[in-house]
Amino acid sequence: MGVESWLPEGALTTRVESVVGWARKNSLWPMPFGTACCAIELMSVLASRYDMARFGAEVIRFSPRQSDLMMVCGRIAIKMMPVLLRIWEQMPEPKWCIAMGACASCGGVFDTYAMIQGIDRFIPVDVYVPGCPPRPESVIDALIKIQEIVQKEKFSARN
Repeated sequence: MGVESWLPEGALTTRVESVVGWARKNSLWPMPFGTACCAIELMSVLASRYDMARFGAEVIRFSPRQSDLMMVCGRIAIKMMPVLLRIWEQMPEPKWCIAMGACASCGGVFDTYAMIQGIDRFIPVDVYVPGCPPRPESVIDALIKIQEIVQKEKFSARN
């Protein structure tokens, strides 16, 4: 004898957080921060063969104020780090980050004084994509993992 008995046939009940999570999950607006070969690999994920748009991430934004998912693709030099931090700070909450490739994740083969050895020392990374460069299937898998994170996240989880 709950609310279900009062509703007409075919009506669904759910929580607002579930609906908002579903909407956010299916409308990610990624912003690529590409500095090397991983950015070229990202182009193949956006093309028709792999079609990242079918996962709700077709609107690529090059403005941090209009995006909620940063995809760091490639190596980051120490001189580029303040730019990356400023772009990250300009993105509105809630926001997520994918470190794409070995260079963004851990510095890759560029173990020098001028390269950042993993962006997770400076910004929070939600999903790491392995590879040098990563396969398009790995990038799509990372996008699906981000969608799972977004779906489960509460309204005030990042505040």
